[in-house]
Amino acid sequence: CLRWSPAANIFACGSWDKSVRIWEVTAQNIAPRMAYNHEAPVLCCAFSKDGQRIFSGGCDNKVKMKVLQTQQEQQIGQHDAPVKEVFVLDEMNMVVSGSWDRTLRFWNLQQPTPVATLQLPERVYTMDVKFPLLVVGCAERHVLVYNLQAIQQNPQPYKQGQTALKMQTRAICAFPDKTGYAVGSVEGRCSIAYIEDTSKNFAFKCHRTNTEIYAVNDIDFHPQMGTFATCGGDGTFVCWDKENRQRLKAFNSCHYPITAGKFNAGGDMYAYAVSYDWSRGHEQNHPSLPKGVLVHKVQASEVQPKSGVGQRAKR
Repeated sequence: CLRWSPAANIFACGSWDKSVRIWEVTAQNIAPRMAYNHEAPVLCCAFSKDGQRIFSGGCDNKVKMKVLQTQQEQQIGQHDAPVKEVFVLDEMNMVVSGSWDRTLRFWNLQQPTPVATLQLPERVYTMDVKFPLLVVGCAERHVLVYNLQAIQQNPQPYKQGQTALKMQTRAICAFPDKTGYAVGSVEGRCSIAYIEDTSKNFAFKCHRTNTEIYAVNDIDFHPQMGTFATCGGDGTFVCWDKENRQRLKAFNSCHYPITAGKFNAGGDMYAYAVSYDWSRGHEQNHPSLPKGVLVHKVQASEVQPKSGVGQRAKR
C-alpha cells in the first residue's frame, strides 16, 4: 500500500515485511524519514490532513497510529481478521477501517472500542473516501456507497449493489467531484460508475496484451485535472480521461507488477510501487524479485484532458 501526505511531499508504504516506511521527496532525492512495524504484513496506511499522523492496518488485525514528530505509537483499533483499508475522517475526528471480518469500524482515538461498527455483506477488498462519500468494494463484487454526513442518523448504505465487472474487485477510487467512482478488477477491466446518473456508466479494457490479461492493482484520480491513472500487473501505469473516454498516455512497462500508484497532493508527482503481486501464487514469489518505490515527475500533457476527439478507450 502507498499513500502521500496531504500536507507535504512525504509518502508512506506498508509492506509484506511487516513495516511501514516513510520517505520525503526533495528536488535531489527520496530520503527515508522513519519506519515502524506491525506484527504481520501491512495492508493499508493513511495520513491525517495535517500530515502529522499516520495510521496503518494489517494482518495482525490491528489499527495503529504513529505521530511523526514525537515518534509516539499507539494501537487505536482492533478487528477480528486482517485490516485491509484505513482512512482518516478529519471532518468527524475519526478513523474508519475495513476488514476481512466483514465490518467497517469507526475509531475516535479516545477509547479502545469502536464508536460504531457496520456489518458488510463480504470481506473488504478496497475502499475510498472523498468526504462525505465513502465507497467500499467487497468480495463477490459487492459495492456499498455511504454518506458519512448522514451515517450517525442512518447507518444503512445510500446505495448498494454489485460492480458492472464480471471478476473480483481489486481497486476502487471515488471521483474528486464525488459523483461516482472507478472500479478496477483482476480481469484487466475498469468500470466508471455514477451514483445518480447511471446512464453515463461505462467499462473499458486495460492492462492487457494480445495474449495476457493482468489485474488492475490501483486507481487514483489526479487532484486537479479530474483524469485518473491505473496501474497493473503488466508493469505499466496509464492515464485516462473519463469525460472524453480517452487514453491520454501509456507508459513503458517496467516488466514487473506495479502494485500501487498514487498522485501527490500537488499532482506533479506519481509514486508507484513495484513488487510481486501474488497473481501467480506463492510459488512464483522469489526473494530476487525487485521491491521498490519509484516517483514519476508528472508532465501536464500526461494528465490534461485533450480537446477534440482522440483515441477512445476500448469497450
